[in-house]
Amino acid sequence: MSSLAEPQASRPLSRSPARSPALSPALGPSRCGGERRRGAPDGGASQETRSADLNHAIRLLEGSDSSNLEEEQLKVLKKVVKRFENGLPLKDLAQIIDILNLCAEKVNEQEAFIEPMCELIKLCGIPFQKKKLSDEVSYSVTVSKLIAQLGYLMRVPSSQVRIQICKCIISFYKMELPKKLLSGYQPTSANYKIQMAELGGLAETFVLSLALVENELIEKLWVLKALQHLSSSGVNCRHMLKAQAASRLCLYLNDVDPSGQLVFRSSEILWNLLENTSKEEVVNQLSSLECVHALKEVFVDLLLHGFRHYDRQLRNDLLVIATLVAENPAAPMIESGFTTLLVVLATYTEVKIPNPLLKGLKLTFSYEDFEMKKLLFNIIGILSKDPRAVQLLSENDVMPALLYYVKPHQKPGFHEWSASQYEELQLHAIAILASVAPFLVDKYLSCQANTLLLVFLEWCMGQDPFFGQGNSFHGTGGRGNKLAQMRYSLRVLRSVVSLYDDAVNLNLCDQGAISQLLDILKYAANKSKERDDAILLEIQADTLFILSAVCENDAHRKELFSYEGVDILIPFIQMDPKKLYSGLGHNRLLFSALDCLWACVVGCYIAEDYFLEQQGVFLLLDLLALKQKNLCNIILGILVEFCDNPRTTFHISTWRGEKDQTAANLLIQLWRQEELDLGVKRDRYGRIAGFEDLPGLSAKDFVTLAIIRRYVDFKVGEVWSEVCTELKEEFRPVASDEEALKVISEVSENIGRSVAALQTEVLESQHRQEIREEEKTYTKIQAVHKQKEMVNKSWENFLTRTSNYEALKKAKRLQEKSIEASRSKLKTQNGAVHSTDIKGLSTTIGSGRLVTVESTPSQLIGGPLSGTDLALGKPSVCEGALKKIKRVKTLDSIKKDLGPVE
Repeated sequence: MSSLAEPQASRPLSRSPARSPALSPALGPSRCGGERRRGAPDGGASQETRSADLNHAIRLLEGSDSSNLEEEQLKVLKKVVKRFENGLPLKDLAQIIDILNLCAEKVNEQEAFIEPMCELIKLCGIPFQKKKLSDEVSYSVTVSKLIAQLGYLMRVPSSQVRIQICKCIISFYKMELPKKLLSGYQPTSANYKIQMAELGGLAETFVLSLALVENELIEKLWVLKALQHLSSSGVNCRHMLKAQAASRLCLYLNDVDPSGQLVFRSSEILWNLLENTSKEEVVNQLSSLECVHALKEVFVDLLLHGFRHYDRQLRNDLLVIATLVAENPAAPMIESGFTTLLVVLATYTEVKIPNPLLKGLKLTFSYEDFEMKKLLFNIIGILSKDPRAVQLLSENDVMPALLYYVKPHQKPGFHEWSASQYEELQLHAIAILASVAPFLVDKYLSCQANTLLLVFLEWCMGQDPFFGQGNSFHGTGGRGNKLAQMRYSLRVLRSVVSLYDDAVNLNLCDQGAISQLLDILKYAANKSKERDDAILLEIQADTLFILSAVCENDAHRKELFSYEGVDILIPFIQMDPKKLYSGLGHNRLLFSALDCLWACVVGCYIAEDYFLEQQGVFLLLDLLALKQKNLCNIILGILVEFCDNPRTTFHISTWRGEKDQTAANLLIQLWRQEELDLGVKRDRYGRIAGFEDLPGLSAKDFVTLAIIRRYVDFKVGEVWSEVCTELKEEFRPVASDEEALKVISEVSENIGRSVAALQTEVLESQHRQEIREEEKTYTKIQAVHKQKEMVNKSWENFLTRTSNYEALKKAKRLQEKSIEASRSKLKTQNGAVHSTDIKGLSTTIGSGRLVTVESTPSQLIGGPLSGTDLALGKPSVCEGALKKIKRVKTLDSIKKDLGPVE
């Protein structure tokens, strides 16, 4: 068993950029006591012979367990292994499954079967042999069943068998072709077994098998190694999650393992699960108190006792996983003490306050510690979103630690961070400060953060030599300048002034922030003339927002802004409209400028008059003429506010746009466009038709619609009624005012009466309509009854004629008289006269629809129709053959056709 031991691990591969390449542990192949391989058997052996051998082996293994039979069984198993040492044919795998299951049953009591079973499992790691290309598809069910069975065989209580199964699965990912192939066969494709493992759900079974080996370190490491390979597939990762792989692996992190392989392989599998499946589901499995505690313990152990390069890399990997768990609000990070540990560690090097949690900690300035520092800053930003963690951030000096970096860049010493590393940490810290500051306002003010930021911004505009590296994410666009530092410092100010906290804004203004912010705007505007990029646009937009928040509702601050601020705002309003679609952020800059105009100029007559002198209203109307829907609202709002200034109306009426368009015409066009967007209905003359021809309304709906039409009038009347009541309670109006109020009340009452009259008319119309519908229904019922009476009377007459001969003769006379009366009084000259009587009729009812058609006599061919289109032409070939055509119906047919004779 010594050959099964797991040797010490070499340095594995991590996800950190500087991690050295991984070397898999040199787990030596076990020969399991097997004999040395000899020459391969004759590849030309027939398929029938192989099948017969396997069937014989199955029958033999199913026999009784006598000592003589055991030797025979072991012998036949060795023969099977020898015969298929170069690969198992796909067609024989079903029998191999049976043999493996029989061996597994015998291993429990007979250890002699362990070796041949291991040899058979080893054969499953060699490429299977196929005869046709279609064999891979044809035998896919059998192959997937065999590979799934390997997972179930982990229940066999043999360390040797379990390790061999793990080796077999690992060999799927390092496929080597056999030295010889069976005659007429070729190996399956390289990924065939991997696909079949996915199909058979092997990964899920293997996760569950961890419970079988939790007390056996060597076997557990082999299972983790196999799972590491299996987790490279998204399908397998989904199977593993079904078996709660994330939580199971996390709970094993603290198990004793001198080699360090357990933590490494477990973390790698967790990474694969995060990358290949739902991150939320993995995090949910890791969010139990037990899992978070296990993560914390192993992290602390690596932090305090891990001095190797590999240990620090693994520590950072676990910190990333902990960061993902911290994003889950349901994770017990605070309850486990992990949050406190991470916050203390994040501020350890800046505040330099000893803490018992980190006793014995020695941080270096290595690349791994630099990466950990960035990860800790990042986790502070995440924790700031959790209201429960804010108190911890305040108590553990997070604000001073972050403000430590808000200072002019200094050249680092020999043993500290490099220039590029310090700059990256500085920008990262200031970015996190923007997230944390709104939640720690008291700490922000007590640490004089506004002062530090304004001084730092002054340095950003200074001329002292500094060349930013611009290598990091936060340093984008900052190479060779200080724009990145200015950008993130302004973000901090933007985040705190957006709270509209009077103490913060007053503290800023008392230090001359308005004047300094205007200088920043001028500085950025001059830089934009050289290059127009997104960072400069963001700097200008944020500065304008800060000014808006600080100056709003404060007349004195607006006066400080007035002249210099208006001169800066005018070029923004004159922006080329084409730039709004550049995608760099010009649209945001324009909105910020308009918002700043509204907040910093409107309401201050000095600033308003200067804005009018600079033709600012003309510029606003020019922007409004573009008819940009997203701009119209804010511009119209500004113009409405400006109209309180008596000079504004003259400027508006003086303005002329394209084709001498006036402001009034422009406003009317915007009104029409707004109505069109809202779907307001108009007739061809432009009159309102919104309440006409509405489908599907009942009388009750029309009554309600009458109120809706005059809703505004009712609302006005209601307001005036309240005004009248309040006035009469406290004052006595003069005669003229009392008369005006009386007229207004009468108008409201008249509107109510007209609406009530309309509603009455609608209800009466509905009532009349209901009466008409009722009469129509009654008339229809009467017609039905009358028809029934006529049918009954007709039937009675019919019975009378058939039973009374005298009545029949009377009916006949009446019929003949009616026929005679219907004939034309004018006699047709030379026309043929046809009798309407049916000779020889012996029925007792009137004649039916019997017709006799006779041809016209030849002597009448030149008669009155000879000169018409109906005149006969040449005789047809059938002339003479059919001189007379009669259609006589049978008596039953006639009875059916005869209707009752009145």
